[in-house]
Amino acid sequence: MSEENNNETNVEVVEVAAAEEAEVQDDSRDPDLAKGDSPDFKWYVTHVLSGYEGRVSKTLKERIMNHNMAEYFADILVPEETVVANVNGKKRNIKKKFFPGYMLIKMIMTDKTWHLVKNTDKITGFVGGSSVKPQPISDEEAAFMLGQAKDGAAKKAKSSVSYSTGDSVKVVEGPFASFVGTVEAVNANGKLKVNVSIFGRPTPVELDDTQVEKA
Repeated sequence: MSEENNNETNVEVVEVAAAEEAEVQDDSRDPDLAKGDSPDFKWYVTHVLSGYEGRVSKTLKERIMNHNMAEYFADILVPEETVVANVNGKKRNIKKKFFPGYMLIKMIMTDKTWHLVKNTDKITGFVGGSSVKPQPISDEEAAFMLGQAKDGAAKKAKSSVSYSTGDSVKVVEGPFASFVGTVEAVNANGKLKVNVSIFGRPTPVELDDTQVEKA
């Protein structure tokens, strides 16, 4: 085989491998649960003791598997986002709950599945409907609660700290690191206009809110 053909083969292998990897990464569905592509599957919201959301989701899955009811459940999700926080002077990516005390479940509602969820420790009940007949939410409402953009675009991690005009901040990242300045404007997209003193002159610069911390 010529060197040119060999290179083409390598490119094809790399492209196929990359495509397969992307496919795996995009499929975040729990393989132990059902696919949830049947119209019988609906999204339901449950009340959970705040602070126990992650633990409760694991407990519920264990109960589902122990009772051999995986075919009735497709997703158990806690709405959360990744934010950047300064911990002891170091940046950390942390998970922040969108709606503390709530958990989303995609499931087929029957008497048995209702009792299984309702009797799970630290789940206090379903949201909506009656006490014996919960009301499902739409796919659009579920997507909103899960913080998913309509186009599926990935969201950039954002700062957990809010800033206001007039705040004194210290730049902790980028070419202006260690400079101290004053917030002149705050944009909705997480951008800040900061007035910093460079060589004794006030200079306005645009920074991400993750590049600064309150001075």
